[in-house]
Amino acid sequence: MSILVLQIIIKQWDKSQRSPQHVEQRAKIPNHYSLKFPPAIYVFDERCVIDQHGDDLLGNRLNYSQSDSDTIQLDRFQISLSSKMLEYVAQPNSDIIPTTLGSLDNTWLQCNYNWRYGVDEGGFYYWLYEEVTLNAIVVNSLNENLFMDCKPEASINLP
Repeated sequence: MSILVLQIIIKQWDKSQRSPQHVEQRAKIPNHYSLKFPPAIYVFDERCVIDQHGDDLLGNRLNYSQSDSDTIQLDRFQISLSSKMLEYVAQPNSDIIPTTLGSLDNTWLQCNYNWRYGVDEGGFYYWLYEEVTLNAIVVNSLNENLFMDCKPEASINLP
């Protein structure tokens, strides 16, 4: 039985943290980690591992679901368990057709995008910026160094 492994790294900051020093500090944060339990967890009848790293300033940042027996959604990505294909959904819950990024069959892909959104917290409104990296692979057996032993098949920067 194959296992989908999804590792997500989230870097978040506000407008006051856009200086060259802050940018340099964020650049030093790794874009892949060894797989360890915890923080990694099994989900969807142990057919998937989700390993989250980085910031979650507002709490509950990571959204994941299984919309049908074949499709897993994580953040702005969806994966077909049968075809092992990774797709990017630029606007979740819209009619926009997802962009196919590639196969995850025993090879890993690294995807990266930047985003910002308005936050209204305690009477203050501000922009929260983030850089999101997803490392994804489908394997037959887990190895804690999945993302450490070799480079990704492709490193994709998304709009």
